[in-house]
Amino acid sequence: MQWHLFKNFWDVLLLFLIPIGGGIPAGVLLAQSRGLHWPIMMFLYFISDVILACVFEPVMHIFIKYGKRIEFFARMSDVMKLTIAKMREHFGNTSGIFALVMIAFGVDPMTGRAVAVAAGHGFFVGWMIAIAGDMIYFSLIMVSTLWLKSIIGDGTWTMIIIFGLMMIIPNLFRKLQNKYQKNKPIAPFKNNP
Repeated sequence: MQWHLFKNFWDVLLLFLIPIGGGIPAGVLLAQSRGLHWPIMMFLYFISDVILACVFEPVMHIFIKYGKRIEFFARMSDVMKLTIAKMREHFGNTSGIFALVMIAFGVDPMTGRAVAVAAGHGFFVGWMIAIAGDMIYFSLIMVSTLWLKSIIGDGTWTMIIIFGLMMIIPNLFRKLQNKYQKNKPIAPFKNNP
């Protein structure tokens, strides 16, 4: 009996470890089909984020340490700096906790952690910020997946629809945001005494 429960946990955790978004609805539907309730899904997804932190953190520090000495790492470092600059354009040029959580929510926990490092946050606080944003994202997708499955009753179509929405909605949001920013009048520069 315990082995069967462990296997269910393991199978769902493996789906949550998939680095692209399709693992979330698939893992949620698998967990539901195996009788695992939402608190267990949340816990397993949290564990997947902790595993990600343990894998990503050393890689990030290698890029930081050797970023200027090795050409490949230098290029990757430049790409990461450009990504951080773009994220700050969209979410605000602040190192406040809320903005950093929103970056992890809007992009992914690895980018959230990288931006947290750039803002001066250490390992524990930086990953708390990144995981908080990712857990909010997971909660939104989990609830949407369970709700849609209860309406249409088909797990395959639920997964396809949720995954499609996960790809389409952020792009639509960015287009609307860019359109709004282009039409927004530029405020005159004021000198502060």
